[in-house]
Amino acid sequence: MNSAKKLGIWMDHSFAYLLDYSKNPLETKTIESKFTFDKKMEALTKSESLMHNKRQQLQSSYYKELGAIIKDYNHVLLFGPTNAKVELFANLREDLHFANIKIKIKEADQMTENQKAAFVNSYFLTA
Repeated sequence: MNSAKKLGIWMDHSFAYLLDYSKNPLETKTIESKFTFDKKMEALTKSESLMHNKRQQLQSSYYKELGAIIKDYNHVLLFGPTNAKVELFANLREDLHFANIKIKIKEADQMTENQKAAFVNSYFLTA
């Protein structure tokens, strides 16, 4: 059996669904960005500039939280419908702690929990 720790992350700017392929059965965890619709509206009432700064600050925190989890894996698949996965990847590549982690990006639409699990299973079976 391969001892490499593998993780699939379906993500957009609001949620990340972490699917630990190293566990049997597949273990799932959800992380939510702190930049909610309510926070966006609250910041917009003050100024658009404040809203953009707040979004950047909270997105950075969201990506750091995901990065702290990713550090424990050898192979990570980032997939989802938005460019959040590309933004996270860019943040990770700036940090040398992630240099030895194999990270791949795949496009994917909205998915049910079962579809996400099947996507991750399919990817890691062929990777």
